[in-house]
Amino acid sequence: MTSLTDSQDISVTEKSADSERHPLRYTWVFWFMHRPPRAKITNYEGAMKRIAAFSSIEDFWAVYSHLTRPHDLPNISDYHLFKHGVRPVWEDNANINGGKWIVRLKKGLASRYWESLVLAIIGEQFDVNDEICGLVLSIRSSEDIISVWNKTSSNGRINLKIRDTIKKVLNLPQDTIMEYKTHNDALKDNSSFRNTDVFR
Repeated sequence: MTSLTDSQDISVTEKSADSERHPLRYTWVFWFMHRPPRAKITNYEGAMKRIAAFSSIEDFWAVYSHLTRPHDLPNISDYHLFKHGVRPVWEDNANINGGKWIVRLKKGLASRYWESLVLAIIGEQFDVNDEICGLVLSIRSSEDIISVWNKTSSNGRINLKIRDTIKKVLNLPQDTIMEYKTHNDALKDNSSFRNTDVFR
């Protein structure tokens, strides 16, 4: 009889805990990658470590609060935040016809800007939430770079909406220079941040 009561208590507790969760529209996955300076990565996808997935606000904070802050990461490190089922690589079916908006940051700004964009993306502050595939933070020696990846590089109207939302979320001046690069172009020149299209 006691064991039955105990199990009933547990199920009630679990139910109440579930009912207090605030679900997100999508499940998201954090990934991390680091390579020592001058080291070459031959298997980019294999070098990425999946950290955790989350699908509620509570689960997000449980994961996020344990992540190393960007300003404490070693050089040549990347955080990725992508929708569940989307691999954080150019070739993934969700990414291949898309591209990314690039914001280059002075050292010391990455932690605040990364957090603002993470919250904006999982909180669906972009009008075109279905278009957003993920977000990447790249910690480099001379600068840090944030990239917002989207599905469709050919739709100028959607792309400009994404750019304008990034500026609004990060409180960037209207004349801030931003860059865009399609994933097809990245595949052609095997580069994430060279040969980009520049927008003011």
